[in-house]
Amino acid sequence: MSAAWDDFVRAHPHGHILQTSAWGQLKASFGWQAETIRAGDQGALVLFRPFPLGWTLAYVPRGPLVDWQDPSALGDLIAALDGACRARRALCLKWEPDLPDSPACADLLASVGFGPSPQTVQPRRTIVVDLSAGEADILARMKQKTRYNIGLAAKKEVAARPAQSPADLETFIALMRVTSARDNFGVHSPDYYRQAYSLFRPPGQCELFLAEYHGEALAGVMAFVLGKRAWYFYGASSDRERNRMAPYLAQWEAMRWAKAQGALAYDLWGVPDADEDVLEAEFETRHDGLWGVYRFKRGWGGKLVRTVGAWDKIYNPGLYQAYLLYLNLRRQSLG
Repeated sequence: MSAAWDDFVRAHPHGHILQTSAWGQLKASFGWQAETIRAGDQGALVLFRPFPLGWTLAYVPRGPLVDWQDPSALGDLIAALDGACRARRALCLKWEPDLPDSPACADLLASVGFGPSPQTVQPRRTIVVDLSAGEADILARMKQKTRYNIGLAAKKEVAARPAQSPADLETFIALMRVTSARDNFGVHSPDYYRQAYSLFRPPGQCELFLAEYHGEALAGVMAFVLGKRAWYFYGASSDRERNRMAPYLAQWEAMRWAKAQGALAYDLWGVPDADEDVLEAEFETRHDGLWGVYRFKRGWGGKLVRTVGAWDKIYNPGLYQAYLLYLNLRRQSLG
């Protein structure tokens, strides 16, 4: 994968951080094989997960990058994807386009041979904060409690800053372990965060912020940016000094950084996949899955957005059904 690919992703109207070569390199370090497919002005980063007996699962995260209004161009790209998938013996091609949840989008995907998948990889529903206005307006759109907590953190002597050394990254990783144990959710391995930071930080596409009280790190946020969009992927906080509201200041500094990089939208990346009235009615009593973070994310004044979800194109129906059975048995065993 080359700089030319990243130039293509950055310039594309649907360009997404999960379609960059760095994302492919990150996933290649953890069991996937990455390949970029081009067909004229259209393209996709495809991740292949090896399966037994030489089979693979093909996956396009938040792609492909295509003119969805041009059937000919879309057809050319799908033909190229089909060729790559068959060469790697893919049992199916899963993609999660960066498209809104609408009947028109669903009809379009069905018309080119894809069906709704029972397995999603990325969160289908999220909250996106508009960064196009000035900071005062962004703050004004927040819920009063969130705005208050940002100010309270500063009043209680919390200061947020960008990471400055490898030790800062290790501090963040330690905070991730604490957060996982406290809130009972899975996290990546330490090497995953190290790799992500080393790949995205040098080109200016990632920044890590630590919120500290008298030199002790209480919270951290790792945010990413590409073009006019930014994403909050990873966040963590300490069990100590929680009354100082450090996560709020860390998040606000990450948003300010994203805005300074030219981002007009900040994706908080994942809330429970439920309608807003359900979210608002149940967030105070539910803590499973993404419910535990909804209380925090709802306060930032963003818009609830739902994508069209994951769709599969099946190449080997028998193996595909066996794969779905495996996923179902795994879900039952976990829960």
